[in-house]
Amino acid sequence: MEENKNKVDKNSATKILEKDETIKENKTDGLQQNVKEPKVDPIEKQEETREIVEIENKEKKETRFGIVLLIIAIIVIIIAIVSTVFAVINIKNTKILKGITIGNIDVSEMTTEEAIKKLDEIYGSKGEKQIYLKYGEYEMSITYEALEVKYQTENAVTQAYSIGRAGNIFQDNFEILNTWRNGKNVKLEVTIDSDMIEQISQNINNSIDYAVVQPSYYIEKENAKLIVTSGKEGVKVDEKQLIEEIYKVLDENTEDEQKIEIPVVKAIPEKIDIDKIHDEVYKEVQDAYYTKDPFTIHPEEEGIDFNVENAKSIISEEKEEYEIPLNITKPSKTVKQIGTEAFPDLLATCTTSYKAGNVDRTTNLKLAAGKINGVVLLPNEEFSYNKVVGERTISAGYKMAATYSGGKVVDGLGGGICQISSTLYDAVVFANLNVTTRRNHQFVTSYLPAGKDATVVWGSQDFKFVNSRKYPVRVVATVEGGNATIQIWGIKEDVEYDISIETKKVATIPYTTQYVQDASLPAGQQKIVQAGSNGRKVEAYKVTKLNGKVISTTLLSRDTYNAMQRIVHVGTR
Repeated sequence: MEENKNKVDKNSATKILEKDETIKENKTDGLQQNVKEPKVDPIEKQEETREIVEIENKEKKETRFGIVLLIIAIIVIIIAIVSTVFAVINIKNTKILKGITIGNIDVSEMTTEEAIKKLDEIYGSKGEKQIYLKYGEYEMSITYEALEVKYQTENAVTQAYSIGRAGNIFQDNFEILNTWRNGKNVKLEVTIDSDMIEQISQNINNSIDYAVVQPSYYIEKENAKLIVTSGKEGVKVDEKQLIEEIYKVLDENTEDEQKIEIPVVKAIPEKIDIDKIHDEVYKEVQDAYYTKDPFTIHPEEEGIDFNVENAKSIISEEKEEYEIPLNITKPSKTVKQIGTEAFPDLLATCTTSYKAGNVDRTTNLKLAAGKINGVVLLPNEEFSYNKVVGERTISAGYKMAATYSGGKVVDGLGGGICQISSTLYDAVVFANLNVTTRRNHQFVTSYLPAGKDATVVWGSQDFKFVNSRKYPVRVVATVEGGNATIQIWGIKEDVEYDISIETKKVATIPYTTQYVQDASLPAGQQKIVQAGSNGRKVEAYKVTKLNGKVISTTLLSRDTYNAMQRIVHVGTR
């Protein structure tokens, strides 16, 4: 039975399939008009159409995207190839890129060596160039050399050369193209000595109006007093701002006159620090002594002290100036008292003659010689004639004697002491010491040849020298019996030279005669008031010998001595 059922189902299915085929045929051939087509929903049809369109659009977009990707890939490959070639070319280029400046100086297409040389030529010769500083009526100038101005040219050139060479290929190429188009300026760094600015500021603070006054002190040994002064409110240099202003000027690098208005700020003085002053003033008394190995002279030191608590009590009052008593202890032995055993060797001597009968002039000679007699100079210590001898005054015992003034021989206070300075000058040269300040007389002197003298004038002209030997030296000066003698004593060095001074006359300056009418003389009678003498130009040389052989000849000075006018009085009575 089941078998029959299956057969029925099979037949039914066959019939259905045949029916479907018939319908399809009728639909296809259009012959079976009586067969009805299934009814289609318009909305569904629109959706099907839309899906087809979207599919087609998607396919088109995918096609276009693929083309774009291909184009981009081709462009990237081209860019990469070009960039690589560009980079290779740039790598082989050993010069700075076109369009680069350093401190506004064009260094395009230069090697680093060429750029450094050019910058050094421009910035390396500015040592004498000046910057002018001004505040109110105060003005000063300072050179680039004093400021130790240094332009960092090598660093700037290195930085300029690295442009277009420091990143990856694309970064470098972009930077190169940008530099070519727009240019690029590398800042030229500059440095100065900040310690010098501090020193300059201190100098300005000591000179300008209304500057802050800091507390200060000084010692009056004669009166055994410590004088302490209070400070005063005012202004001071704004160092930080001044440095900034100086850097601005240096960065501008103009050839015009460079001026800076000194920046200042209000300032109040520091408080008086008695403890600090005591630490600076306090000294233990010390006698002069010397040691032999190595030979060294230790000068005497006066002991100085004061009561700190008493000083604090004194300055507790509001005053402009305070006097604090000092305790000064004198040493028992000075350098002058050490004795000749410390200076066993005579290094040099010079003697000039004078007229012993001229009492006043002789007095002046002895006073000056007495001041320098026994002076000891340590190695590298400088001697000042005016400082040692002091001002020539009546109270000091000086007399009126002949001296040069206004082209004439006239009486002046202290006349004659230049003979001592001149005699000392020759002895100093003979001892092979270093002369630092010296000037010749207006006229040739009677006691030394031209080129061998040294004039001194209180307050204007000094004679100075430095002990340039390895050991201390001692000056011994005597004036007696018509001879003024200066000796330099010390210790001979391993090699001692024979020193002499040789002079050479370069030119003669003839004297002229001045006639002066004199009503005190009979008419036609003449009287020579001042004998004339020729002037001259000379060169003085230091001749150094060793074992009789000339080692060197060194120019000491070129001196001009004026002609002394002959003055004749003619009677008119």
